[in-house]
Amino acid sequence: MLGKPVPAPHPEAELWVGAHPGDPATVVGDDAEPRTLLDLIAADPQQQLGAACAERWQGKLPFLLKILAVEEPLSMQAHPSADQAANGWAREEAAGIPRDAPNRNYPDPTAKPELVCALSEFHALAGFRDPQRTVELLRAIETPGMARYTELLAAQPDADGLRALFTTWITLPQSALDALLPEVLDACVWHVKERGSYDRECRTVLELGERHPGDAAVLAALLLNRMTLRPGEGIYLPAGNPHLYLNGTAVEVLANSDNILRCGLTPKHVDVPELLQVLNFGVPSATVLCGDAEERKVVYRTDAEEFELSRVYWDETDPAPVELDSTGPQVVLCTHGQLWAVSHNGQSLSLRQGEALWIPAGDPAVRLHVDDGRQATAFRATPGRVVES
Repeated sequence: MLGKPVPAPHPEAELWVGAHPGDPATVVGDDAEPRTLLDLIAADPQQQLGAACAERWQGKLPFLLKILAVEEPLSMQAHPSADQAANGWAREEAAGIPRDAPNRNYPDPTAKPELVCALSEFHALAGFRDPQRTVELLRAIETPGMARYTELLAAQPDADGLRALFTTWITLPQSALDALLPEVLDACVWHVKERGSYDRECRTVLELGERHPGDAAVLAALLLNRMTLRPGEGIYLPAGNPHLYLNGTAVEVLANSDNILRCGLTPKHVDVPELLQVLNFGVPSATVLCGDAEERKVVYRTDAEEFELSRVYWDETDPAPVELDSTGPQVVLCTHGQLWAVSHNGQSLSLRQGEALWIPAGDPAVRLHVDDGRQATAFRATPGRVVES
């Protein structure tokens, strides 16, 4: 996508486009010295963000846009709500835990909802599966050691039953895990050989078990939805929703936060008591988000205040420009082809795939267009608009 040699000299897993303090984007152009987007916004938040956005988010850009390149499964994790983040941050600040400490859960006081939209076929575990269907899965791979755990959920197939089973598994002594996991993995092998109805779920558990032997989150993966996204499809992950990205390339937009509660499948810090406070066992099953189709645009609407994501596209038959009007800041990331961004005064900028455009709130509307007979795709991130339930 970036036009660089493959493979890269070093692994490249994420491309960040935004004003996150850990790695802000660099702004170039207008014959001025390059500077970080973080510094540009701090110098004039009213012009860059607009009055309403600057006031609501204390002079900070509320979202971060990313490209994810997932070659192997990431850690299983969940993110806190706004109240949980604020309270957790205040508690850890009072305790004097350094913000970069490996055991820090809340390096900032904000929530971290996120939306991922596939560029290639994208595989993920996201959200707790309906408990009744999970009981079916557990019975399909049941072993003598698993039977009592299956019945624990079967006796109470609801949010409380999920909490009880998840808590039991995530707190099992290592000796118990070492006895149970080989049984489960053998049962998954048998299920795959017999072409059972939970083939994908079992293959995923086998992959996780091979990569992370003895990890309780391998069992927890049995409780989550196994999802495959086609290009253009997305998943929205609000607070408390457990998830694990398995493989594929995607655009991700999220609140500008680093708050992560890990469930496992990682050498990093796992705080089980805090994780259990954050997880929402009653959240509805995750579903594929296709977005609302408009003229040459698809909008992925959620209830997140921090962001809204849309996908703009052109085919060979219709090179007409797309007008980008907004009262807030915008980031436009080209993921395919080449675009031209034209301002009201005729200034034109070329945007190739992998390049991004920063449009301050104080700038007039910008038009995007492509050359005749060309295809192109771009993703646009703006502050969110609350969707009424």
